[in-house]
Amino acid sequence: MFKSITLAAVVIAASASIASADASYISNFVEQQDSNGLVELGTVTAEGNGIVEIYSFHKGVQGNLLGSETVKAGANANVRVPLLQQNLDAIAVLTVNGQVVDTQELDFN
Repeated sequence: MFKSITLAAVVIAASASIASADASYISNFVEQQDSNGLVELGTVTAEGNGIVEIYSFHKGVQGNLLGSETVKAGANANVRVPLLQQNLDAIAVLTVNGQVVDTQELDFN
């Protein structure tokens, strides 16, 4: 009996840490972006206040900052990031409390 209670506690603790690891993310993004100087990410959810930054991205290498938008803790609907310059490939980087918590590659039409 004691072993099964201990095992159940370990499973619950492990699943709680997995759930909290997935608490910050970029979702509902439009992978194919229009080249109109604006990236539309849809809903961005974060555990704390943070920032979404869009960088140029070529052959797996992150380049120059193209634009950024702050996000608040919780769900941020219709997140749009104006770009300083057009690019063919980019990456969205979500940073919360100084830690990168999610990235998403973007392609422009």
